[in-house]
Amino acid sequence: MQFSAPLKSNSKKIMLLGSGELGKEVVIEAQRLGLEVIAVDRYENAPAHHVAHRSYVVNMQDRDALLEIIYREKPDYILPEIEAISIDALFKAEAKGFNVIPNAEAVSKTMNRKNIRTFAAEVLDLKTGPYEFVSTEDGLRKAAQRLGFPCVVKPVMSSSGHGQSIARTIEDIPASWVEAKEARGDASELIVEAFVDFDYEITLLTARNGKETVFCEPIGHEQRDGDYVFSWQPMQMSEVAKKKAKDMAKTITDGLGGRGLFGVELFIKGDEVYFSEVSPRPHDTGMVTLITQSQSEFALHLRAVLGLPLGFTFYGDGASAAFKSEVHNFAPVVDVDDSLFSDNSFVRVFSKPEAHKGRRLAVALVFDEVEKALEKSRELITKIKDA
Repeated sequence: MQFSAPLKSNSKKIMLLGSGELGKEVVIEAQRLGLEVIAVDRYENAPAHHVAHRSYVVNMQDRDALLEIIYREKPDYILPEIEAISIDALFKAEAKGFNVIPNAEAVSKTMNRKNIRTFAAEVLDLKTGPYEFVSTEDGLRKAAQRLGFPCVVKPVMSSSGHGQSIARTIEDIPASWVEAKEARGDASELIVEAFVDFDYEITLLTARNGKETVFCEPIGHEQRDGDYVFSWQPMQMSEVAKKKAKDMAKTITDGLGGRGLFGVELFIKGDEVYFSEVSPRPHDTGMVTLITQSQSEFALHLRAVLGLPLGFTFYGDGASAAFKSEVHNFAPVVDVDDSLFSDNSFVRVFSKPEAHKGRRLAVALVFDEVEKALEKSRELITKIKDA
């Protein structure tokens, strides 16, 4: 692997490890703040590569390859934007004095469902649903029988819902086992979760800059096959539940430490709140903030990293709808109907170099009362085509 030497620079420099559609928005916000940006990913022409100053393509789980780029570029901040990266590289870089966001230990905990669930439930004493960890199909079968059906089966490490399934009967166990084992990430161990009888789930975006912690309005979302399809803000919830959610989000983010924005996922049943997961980076359901807030989740992430003030204005209700490809193609063309561009709606196309069935290629955003915004976003998403 050979790279040309970077130009000498006096500006603050950030390095994104992972350069998808969320990373692209982070880069745009970083450019607005005058930062120099290096975008790294496993494939060429990733979305954030298009807007970064420089880009690299490397095996993200190759410790030495990542470290070579870090040592060459000498970034002021390293922002991991995906789960499937070498955690050893982050610990090594941090030990050498590099600033990993929020910190290497937090990334290690959150990228692995076993680590974060045991930390939340057994160290921080946060309320969660019952769960077990298994490493064999027979262990999965027995755990499911103990926890009861339906139950949720996930690899301990994956992204965007890959490998996740719901086993509704004992007959579903073999298929759940195969699906989990074929997921990208770490499927050497699985988490089996009792199905929590919740009313709804939310993402509570939580930003820390080392001086204050701020919360965005709660985001409701709809998932299919473990991946986000629709999100809306705000999710209507009782003041009691909202306070409990903020308290829980602050507890988990204080426990993880560091600076940046966290996507805290919670289940809500009446006034009760259950911890689910947390990501130490902008969240896909949070793309709705591109239209609902004066400072999107991506802008807040950069402000928090830099220790800047976190004040922002919530403009009002809105919704987002993810467009997913139905075809496999290279350099896909995303055809957007004119009706997506109106006085209260627009679309963001991610410009991914390759499409495959189920891959997210664009998002439609609508600013309106939640019910109307959701209805319109569901309609608009049918007017996007790819070829």
